[in-house]
Amino acid sequence: MTATTRTPRIVKSDAEWRALLTPEQFRVTRGHGTECAFSGPHLSQKEPGVYSCVCCGTPLFRSNAKFESGTGWPSFFQPVDSQAVSEHHDYSYGMHRVEVRCATCDAHLGHVFPDGPRPTGLRYCMNGIALTFRADDAAADGEPNR
Repeated sequence: MTATTRTPRIVKSDAEWRALLTPEQFRVTRGHGTECAFSGPHLSQKEPGVYSCVCCGTPLFRSNAKFESGTGWPSFFQPVDSQAVSEHHDYSYGMHRVEVRCATCDAHLGHVFPDGPRPTGLRYCMNGIALTFRADDAAADGEPNR
């Protein structure tokens, strides 16, 4: 993880977000919802690339930090940058969890748990519908597209 200069916050009204997002994207990202396990995009994505916020396009996770958690949601052991996401205490449903949001636009992405693999021991369990994916250019990467 690297620390970079923060980008300006993006703030829009609910009406503006609704105009940009599908109803399900809005429900999850702006309404702090959760997609059903094994139903969202990117769960089986194996190609090298970057996962970004569906709301504002901020890069959040790289494919080389993705792992199979068996939970039904795309999982990562670290964000692309220490300032790409923000963490918030979540006491909903009678439990304490740590909610993960996009630090640029405050979109709800998922939760982080302390049961991930090395090197961080963290599992960023994200809603696939809250993310977009852009494959790396194979020539620039030196890695073949799979």
